Amino acid sequence: MPGSSAIAGDARSASKSLDVEFERHLVVANELLTADRRAAFVSTLGDARGKIRQLHKIIAAHPVTSPPLQDEIVAYGEHLPSHLVAAVLTSNDVAARYVDARGCIKTDDVYGAATPQSETARAIKIELEPLLSAGRIPVLGGFIGSTARGVTTTLGRGGSDYSAALVGAALEAREIQIWTDVTGVLTADPRVVPNARTIPVLSYQEAAELAYFGAKVLHPKTIQPAIDKRIPVRVCNSRAPLEEGTLIVSEPEAAPQTIKAIAHKNGITTVQVTSARMLGAYGFLRALFEVFDRHQTAVDVVTTSEVSVSLSIDDASTLPELVPDLEKLGTVEVEEHRTIISVVGEGLRNTPGIAARVFSVIQDINVSMISVGASSVNLTFMVDEPHATEAITRMHRVCFDD
Repeated sequence: MPGSSAIAGDARSASKSLDVEFERHLVVANELLTADRRAAFVSTLGDARGKIRQLHKIIAAHPVTSPPLQDEIVAYGEHLPSHLVAAVLTSNDVAARYVDARGCIKTDDVYGAATPQSETARAIKIELEPLLSAGRIPVLGGFIGSTARGVTTTLGRGGSDYSAALVGAALEAREIQIWTDVTGVLTADPRVVPNARTIPVLSYQEAAELAYFGAKVLHPKTIQPAIDKRIPVRVCNSRAPLEEGTLIVSEPEAAPQTIKAIAHKNGITTVQVTSARMLGAYGFLRALFEVFDRHQTAVDVVTTSEVSVSLSIDDASTLPELVPDLEKLGTVEVEEHRTIISVVGEGLRNTPGIAARVFSVIQDINVSMISVGASSVNLTFMVDEPHATEAITRMHRVCFDD
């Protein structure tokens, strides 16, 4: 956690831990900036260092203030590179201008995982459209915003891509590009399937399903602003800029291959609640989900029978408090170390033989919690974590290599 040393009362150690980051910025500035712009950036860097030291001292003295102040400290991880990129561009005669993203992304006050509010689109237009009209390139960090009172916030996981999508949607861009360290969205996790390949085109729904079920190149909410405005999103590789990557569109052309990709999430826990009270009764599922709601525990996959409900969760930290409440409804069984595997592709539901094709290659691996039909683009099931790699490898071979 950023500033954890300061929370423990050691402001000096907290500030010193950032020395290596400041040094990285200086190295780049020395290599890429002209003398005058280098001096200006070094001054900006010094100001940031002093302000961060002060924030660490406040946190050390008053730990209760840490959530908003930690967001303010983390935000420098976006401010400083944005200043640096703008300076590098102008050093190379590109008309660029640094913009403080906090003036564009307006959020609630949930520090560490803030949600952009409706006024964000208007703020983006006010801040950026004059620059664009003047032929200048705005350079702003992602992941950060501010509340209505001007307090710094951060958006949480996927926040930088989310910021890009919000800006692109507000400006009605022709295309939103997400630059990462892989060439687009792949047919499987390359750490599991080394020969996984780039998917040229995905639909929004396919991309959202893949992101939710483990494809880490995108966060599910990242593309929502683009979906709302029907703006294509391209995922590119910053280390291979000439590659086209993956284009995510509203309605892709018909593809010869129904299955586009295989996604997975490890570390899943399944919870099964069995009760005869379910039989022919109403209200049981509502009572069940109210328990999960009360403990703020998200559920991924749900399957039901006449007398039992099985659910999967990827955050088991609330189980000690959750299980006693569930036991008031029925018998509870918990299984850990499971993996969700999701086969994704448009038209999956309407293509005969898909399920048979998938399950035939893993017939010796125990499968549970099969979910098909809830979405037209995915078939999801659970396996024990030790068998996940073998299952995914076999399925990828039969779906993409054979």
